[in-house]
Amino acid sequence: MKMKAATVGLLSFAALALTGCGFTPLYGTPGLTNSLSGIAVTAPQGRIGELLREHLDDVLAHDRGAAPAYSMSLNLSEQRFPRGIRVDNVASRYEYVLTANYALTPTGGTTVVKRGNVRVEVTYDSSDQPYASVVAQQDAQDRAAEEAARRIEVELAAWLIKPTR
Repeated sequence: MKMKAATVGLLSFAALALTGCGFTPLYGTPGLTNSLSGIAVTAPQGRIGELLREHLDDVLAHDRGAAPAYSMSLNLSEQRFPRGIRVDNVASRYEYVLTANYALTPTGGTTVVKRGNVRVEVTYDSSDQPYASVVAQQDAQDRAAEEAARRIEVELAAWLIKPTR
């Protein structure tokens, strides 16, 4: 019982200390969500480009009805490396690497106001059945695109709340 009371007291003290230092949660910043939803994403053709665009639309809560304030262009590169080599010299595990370079420009403008680069590495098992291997690779692409979108969202949110952009 004493341990529980001490934990509650410590958490209460930590909350008060953070309040006193001016700490504000990232998504507690007024207007941040509206700023993120005002970014239109243009992704390259192909499966991974479409996956990343869909995940970015989800995390940025893109409002297709409103006029976007910014336009984001993406440049993607993919690599696949064999990692687990069996005795018969066949890979049983792969590492999939997705690199996304992005540039943010105001709608109607040509000057890039924010550039960034995210790199995501995921692994997946390869099977002796061809269909299972294809599904595993596609799942790795989807997981990498989702993580890349999340990292881009955090970078953009941190950039948008800075008073001197």
